[in-house]
Amino acid sequence: MALHFTRDEFAARMRSLCDVMREKNLDAMLLFRQESMYWLTGFDTFGFVFFQSLVVTVDGRMALLTRAPDLRQAENTSIIEDIHIWVDREDASPADDLRQILQGVGLAGGRIGVEYEAYGLTGRNALRVNATLEKFALLQDESDLISRLRLVKSPAEMDYLRQAGSLADAALQAGLPLIHGGSDEAAILAAMQAAVLAGGGDYPANEFVIGSGPDALLCRYFSGRRRLDADDQLTIEWAGVYRHYHAAMMRTFPIGKASPAHCHMHAACTEALEAGIDAFRSGNAVGMVFDAQAAVLDSHGYADSRLNACGYAMGTTFAPNWMDWPMFYTGNPVVLAPGMTFFFHMIVMDSATGEAMTLGESLLLTEKGPERLSQSSRNLYVG
Repeated sequence: MALHFTRDEFAARMRSLCDVMREKNLDAMLLFRQESMYWLTGFDTFGFVFFQSLVVTVDGRMALLTRAPDLRQAENTSIIEDIHIWVDREDASPADDLRQILQGVGLAGGRIGVEYEAYGLTGRNALRVNATLEKFALLQDESDLISRLRLVKSPAEMDYLRQAGSLADAALQAGLPLIHGGSDEAAILAAMQAAVLAGGGDYPANEFVIGSGPDALLCRYFSGRRRLDADDQLTIEWAGVYRHYHAAMMRTFPIGKASPAHCHMHAACTEALEAGIDAFRSGNAVGMVFDAQAAVLDSHGYADSRLNACGYAMGTTFAPNWMDWPMFYTGNPVVLAPGMTFFFHMIVMDSATGEAMTLGESLLLTEKGPERLSQSSRNLYVG
């Protein structure tokens, strides 16, 4: 079996989940988030794009409802033993199959938590689940229950995150020689992604972000590549990924020469990142990290050029994105604790001048304080 964690670790995770379920008076959970299934059982698939649910009872029993292509996937990658298949047909109703499973484990009339906020549960399927189960059991939204449990990483998860950080460094080192005037964005992307895969890593949960010229101000992937001009700017956001654990990084590179604005923005981003990391301490609220970096950027005149969030948790995530919960924004009350990992991104986009600057990396909060997962220089690199 391709298990990435020991059975003892999975058992400890199940105990923590059952403890919370008892505190909330839940008889069971319906898991639809692939991250939750992977964390709890090792189940590794992209089959969640179809209807798929893992039933977990308060006494630790599990039953998976999925399609036939994921039968052996579950058998080979997870500790799940009770696997049910719903059949593809024109009038297929997997919500009815789910109800039969719940009936079989004695959950009629029970209180069941549901992961509604899941890419694997479309709006249509959520309506069908609700309609099928509305008179069968009491459903309540528990979308963030396992996300909160996943927030503090185990020693094994920390090792995977450190591996991911090293792969992010390797990607950068592979890309740097190609970052210069005349180079093709496609070649840079190919080299960086190849470094992650060659290092034993995985595909990321979302595409690497790359943009040059005016598109260096964008922070989303879009289709289409261009060649860098002799005087240009290039923004890249990427991640090292190991066993689905992500460590993201972000940089903007002036091409040819760094303008005074680029230099000033980079200095501000560096100072803001350091301020955010200084606030990344056990006992502080997540929102305090945002406030610390925002104060620096605002003091440098970038209040209208920065974003309203400056990062988010890193962990095991599946498509369509590597963003995990929670996010750095003002007022976020989640309290920081050792074992949490976050991506810090300082992003300044000046639409008036058409110039951009970013600086981002991932850090693990340990008992001794913040630990960088990637060791690459934060200095301004001019291609």
